[in-house]
Amino acid sequence: MLLWAAAATIALVISILLFHSYRRQVRKTCRQLRFIKKHKTNLRLTSSLPFSELNELTDDINQIIDHSHEIENTAQKNETDLKETITNLSHDIRTPLTSIDGYIQLLHQSTSAEEQAHYFNVIQSRVAVLKEMLEELFTYTKLQNEAYTLQTESLDFGKCVRETLFSFYDEFQNKGIEPKILFSDDPLPITGNEEALHRIIQNIIKNALLHGCGDISLALTGTGSEAVFCCSNGVRHSEKIDTAKIFSQFYKADPARTNTSSGLGLSIAKGLTERMNGTISAAVREDLFTIEVRFPLDKHL
Repeated sequence: MLLWAAAATIALVISILLFHSYRRQVRKTCRQLRFIKKHKTNLRLTSSLPFSELNELTDDINQIIDHSHEIENTAQKNETDLKETITNLSHDIRTPLTSIDGYIQLLHQSTSAEEQAHYFNVIQSRVAVLKEMLEELFTYTKLQNEAYTLQTESLDFGKCVRETLFSFYDEFQNKGIEPKILFSDDPLPITGNEEALHRIIQNIIKNALLHGCGDISLALTGTGSEAVFCCSNGVRHSEKIDTAKIFSQFYKADPARTNTSSGLGLSIAKGLTERMNGTISAAVREDLFTIEVRFPLDKHL
């Protein structure tokens, strides 16, 4: 009887100690949560009791805290990116608008038919630049929606590349550039969107014409499982090019931003390529900048 009473007493004492330990842990957890709520900190909840249920609860709360911090960091980054986007876009749109305003005044003041025709042509070219910028912004905005999809069909990738390249004939002539072309004659069937493919190749070639120097090399090949388009051009100050940011929106290696590019071209190319299960990459070797696009060949065609 005495042994039973002693055992019961010991069990009661242990239960009371455990109860008080649980209460201390709960109060400690509440203090930690209040601190985390009031301060921007990396503090995590801790438990000093060797009970799996309590430790599991602590781990679950810590995961919720981590997820909350991730959401907060993402929101802050998105806000920063939005402010940067608005700033860059305002700068890029202001340039052609200012030019248009100036030439309209010159057109109004001029009495020479020849000068008026010249000013009118310049205004038209600036309007075209502005229209293209807004179209790129519209496309870029659509690509930010994860639910946005492209209607795809069976296409000859080689034909799309050749048609797009031919549309740049006048621009190559005006710049005195004769691109080095190495195109495979083999059929390169893929599943894609024709308009999107044209836009991808256009943006890559435009980037080479706008930012490159010297020769431009274009290659189109099939690897057996992929169709590959490669565009290479010479560049000055290649050390300034950050290939990790090449496909980021509004990225320009030239911080002065003196040209009329929106800085969205390669970002759009990446978005469209990935929407069609392709890959796009950039590399700089010495003074040669290369962009490569790959699409899986459709072996059923």
